[in-house]
Amino acid sequence: MLVSYKWLSELVDLSNISPKELGDTMSITGIEVEGIEVLAENLKKIVVGEVLSCVDHPDSDHLHICQVNIGEEEPTQIVCGAPNVKAGIKVIVALPGARIAGNTKIKKGKIRGEVSHGMICSLEEIGYSDSVIPKEYSEGIQYLPTEAVPGEEVFSYLDMDDAIIELSITPNRADALSMRGVAHEVAAIYRQEPNFNEEVLVEVPRLASDKISVTVENKELVPAYQIRIIENVTVAPSPQWLQNRLMNAGIRPINNVVDVTNYILLQYGQPLHAFDYDRLGSQELVIRAAKENERLVTLDGETRNLTPENIVITNGKVPHALAGVMGGLDSEIIETSTTVALEAALFDGLYVRRTSKQFNLRSESSARFEKGTNHATISEACDVAAAMIAKLAGGEVLTGAVAGSEVTAEPVEVSITLERINSYLGTDLSEAVVQEIFTALGFSSEVRGERFHVTVPPRRWDIRIEADLIEEVARIYGYNNLPSTLPSGETVAGSLTTGQRKTRKIRHLLEGNGLSEAISYALTTEEKARQFMIEESIPTRLNWPMTEDRSTLRMNLTSGLLEDVAYNIARKNQQVAFYEIGNVFHQTDEVGKELPVEEQHLAIALAGDWLLQDWQGKAEKVTYFHAKGILDHLFTSLDLADQVTYTPTSELKELHPGRTAIVSLGEQVIGFIGQVHPSTAKAYDLPETYVAELNLAAILEVESRFVFQTVSKFPSVSRDIAMLVAETVSSQQIIQEIEAAAGKHLTEVAIFDVYQGSNIEAGHKSLAYHLTFANPEATLTDEEINKAMEKVTKRLTEELKAVIR
Repeated sequence: MLVSYKWLSELVDLSNISPKELGDTMSITGIEVEGIEVLAENLKKIVVGEVLSCVDHPDSDHLHICQVNIGEEEPTQIVCGAPNVKAGIKVIVALPGARIAGNTKIKKGKIRGEVSHGMICSLEEIGYSDSVIPKEYSEGIQYLPTEAVPGEEVFSYLDMDDAIIELSITPNRADALSMRGVAHEVAAIYRQEPNFNEEVLVEVPRLASDKISVTVENKELVPAYQIRIIENVTVAPSPQWLQNRLMNAGIRPINNVVDVTNYILLQYGQPLHAFDYDRLGSQELVIRAAKENERLVTLDGETRNLTPENIVITNGKVPHALAGVMGGLDSEIIETSTTVALEAALFDGLYVRRTSKQFNLRSESSARFEKGTNHATISEACDVAAAMIAKLAGGEVLTGAVAGSEVTAEPVEVSITLERINSYLGTDLSEAVVQEIFTALGFSSEVRGERFHVTVPPRRWDIRIEADLIEEVARIYGYNNLPSTLPSGETVAGSLTTGQRKTRKIRHLLEGNGLSEAISYALTTEEKARQFMIEESIPTRLNWPMTEDRSTLRMNLTSGLLEDVAYNIARKNQQVAFYEIGNVFHQTDEVGKELPVEEQHLAIALAGDWLLQDWQGKAEKVTYFHAKGILDHLFTSLDLADQVTYTPTSELKELHPGRTAIVSLGEQVIGFIGQVHPSTAKAYDLPETYVAELNLAAILEVESRFVFQTVSKFPSVSRDIAMLVAETVSSQQIIQEIEAAAGKHLTEVAIFDVYQGSNIEAGHKSLAYHLTFANPEATLTDEEINKAMEKVTKRLTEELKAVIR
């Protein structure tokens, strides 16, 4: 929220408090100040000018030669191209040497042969955003008030010398989304009473109820709704002070009627809406749910197709406004409007938020209805607005407000003990100090026995329990004044769990293998959530997704990693090696009954080159065995290698049927490894890519069984064995058979050759293995080694039909 220091100074005495000091103090008492800006800062030599004459430039069809009084003895000639420049107006003049928006320096010069001593400026040229410039000046220069004195600096006339304080209002402090709310906050900090001198409402002896009736069909959705009628208004631009306040708050001035509603929005935090009574086409207003396929053209000129989820204000037949969001074009206040129907209401925040999101219409009004408004000042805000419209637009306010529903705002009583306050804050505050803080906050309090009984006014609807009162005491006493104390009770040294230590080890192992960590979105499309699933699961879809691309909780990590790979490949990254550790989500019951089960997974993805080309050799592309080697290294480091098996599969449609395996840990399937299927790779716009995904939770549950032994003093013995086997036989099967047959002295088996081609029978392959034997207690004899090799040969021949070469 943007807060005017000048405006705030009218509500609270800030005579000895600078904007910076105020900002620092507010920040340490609970409302963070994002920044303070003075629009006139860095601007100079910008003064009021009076256009004495204005003639067309002889060599241009759009330029004008103006004689301008800038407070000097002789008028100054300035060439201006604004379409609305004319004699008799007061304008903004940048003199030679002036610095305007964008740090542009104004110089004396010639324009089409005519000397120009400066520049007549628009608001945008001196730093205002185009979004806040009044409509009548959006295509030209700004007119200044007639009382502006030529030659004086322009800043005070536009309140550009005001300090604008930007507050970051958290959702729980929606009461501070108004000048009155901020004034109450500042008054509490500095122990003052806020000063609210509002316009006094004067009514004429004609009843508003004779002009209009109001019916609210669902009072739960519209707890409060009232209309005031103001007749004989004259719609015109607002006075400069009002325009200044709106522009400094980021709101574009429209006219004196609409500007008052926006002013009251800022003053009270209460959204209002002004209808042109004569254009409503009826003497009744009915507030109801919209009908299916009903339409409304809103103030922005867009046609909205309504649904029963929308609350609308109708004339009994057709809609004229989207409740709490935006009015209708057919009943907006225009220059010829003479009778105003002024609306003040309380709409259900949930319905306002849904409607706002449905039509992508975010406004100051909708934001306040969503976060909450002060129910106690709905009527007061409406009355003050009616009084201001009568004053600024010359109208007459009819007697009485016509209400369709009304809400009663009652104060809330919360009790608390002094001991509890001091216990939570670690302080030793006295009863008098705490009571003084409650008084500063505008809360009445009474001590009965050992308890404070605090009456909280409706404007602080965020305070309902003891903890809220404790927070208020801490804020106003000053967080910086709270004593620093060590935690009481027994303390112990922190440590990591076994699972945390293993997870860190896994990260280090993967990064040591050249992989970089990626963090993908937990939300994806339903189609991608279903990919790479060993077992079918029910996806969990959001009720109100921001986009369809982020509508479903992921059930795998791989699809997100592939998006990351594709992003990098598209940017010419030749080596892509990612891993991710994160949760996936599975439904075990009907969607909506229970929360999905979260399961921690590990995934890797490799694409492009494993080694880049350099002077030592050619580039080496990523293969299946690079991915498998990373997993083997991981399982070996976790002492799980002897429990892990790889089983070829063609069941996963997103993976290549000939280069994919299911990974099992003992009897439990924990994941997969394989090449991304070419059709899937094409859909993701990927080159040849290899992936693996494992159930990390299952891996972490298995205890490591590391056994440490002394290094053997006796030499090891090596033997090689080569064989022909059917190409369907995996190397893993062969190694398992060798280990089963070779006996206890076998320490290592490693494959060192694979061959298929000439001289090898079709459907077969030649494999060769290096076997290492060692006995820690004695030197192995040739006889012992030969017996072991005979057993290995027999086992391979019988079990795998191998032909030993």
